[in-house]
Amino acid sequence: MESNGPKLSTKQIELFEQSHKLCLPDSYRRFMLKWNGGWPTPNLFLVFQKQGTSVLNEFASLDDLEDLLDIYEDRLPKGFIPIGDDPGGNVICLATLSPENGSLFFWDHEEETDDPNLRTNVYHLSDSIDEFLEKLYAEEI
Repeated sequence: MESNGPKLSTKQIELFEQSHKLCLPDSYRRFMLKWNGGWPTPNLFLVFQKQGTSVLNEFASLDDLEDLLDIYEDRLPKGFIPIGDDPGGNVICLATLSPENGSLFFWDHEEETDDPNLRTNVYHLSDSIDEFLEKLYAEEI
């Protein structure tokens, strides 16, 4: 993993959570403290069998999250925050509300509806960022 942003403190993450009225899962906090976003290698992941494989461009840094929250404010389901993207403009989201708190989802922009809470364009990827990172793979030659 190659880090994206400057080293974060626990206080910076707490201030981010307070300002956006959310509670980040512990595994994601640890990830941000260690990497503050970044570019993973390998970076391929399976959305689901019918959808196929996608490429993770990058995970957002805390500074990038501020901008992404504004961009996707009314487009993502309640309790989802955008934490990464793929080359097609789709978003990797982190669920911040129970019972899915900590799970990662793929948000397909081409299937976007007027009501994001219908979740017809959202696909479960993993139960945590750690699990998602373990599932990443490289293209076979």
